[in-house]
Amino acid sequence: MRLVHYRTPASRSLASSGLFPRSPWTDWDQEIDRWFASAFPGPSVFSTAGAPPVDLYQDADNTYVRVELPGVAREAIQIEVVDGQLNLRAERVRGEGDARETVAFSRSIALSDQVDETAIRAQLEHGVLRLTLPKSETAKPRRIAVNGA
Repeated sequence: MRLVHYRTPASRSLASSGLFPRSPWTDWDQEIDRWFASAFPGPSVFSTAGAPPVDLYQDADNTYVRVELPGVAREAIQIEVVDGQLNLRAERVRGEGDARETVAFSRSIALSDQVDETAIRAQLEHGVLRLTLPKSETAKPRRIAVNGA
């Protein structure tokens, strides 16, 4: 029995095999990502990798914000409305002693003029924060009756 060693080809694209000329734009996005990674070490400046996922949706009466904050205590969440911005800050602490690690989250959401800022409600349940932002009465749709002659 004879063993045959398989080697992965160095390139799998047809462009680099010589059959087609190589485009100067090939792999350009990866090169730009590499440039930004070297210029800004650490988490990407342009990504939301460290930020919690946020869902926004609305109905006729309210706008809703749903934020996933697993492992965050209710006391570690701060919600503020400043100059038409909903600012959310949260902090999660893991471990104890020397192995203690603190992770801070921060998100800002621009509010429309239609939101009644004085009636915003927040509820944390099973690591999911739900904010209810009621629309002001002037922003809610009104039904107008059509009168006949």
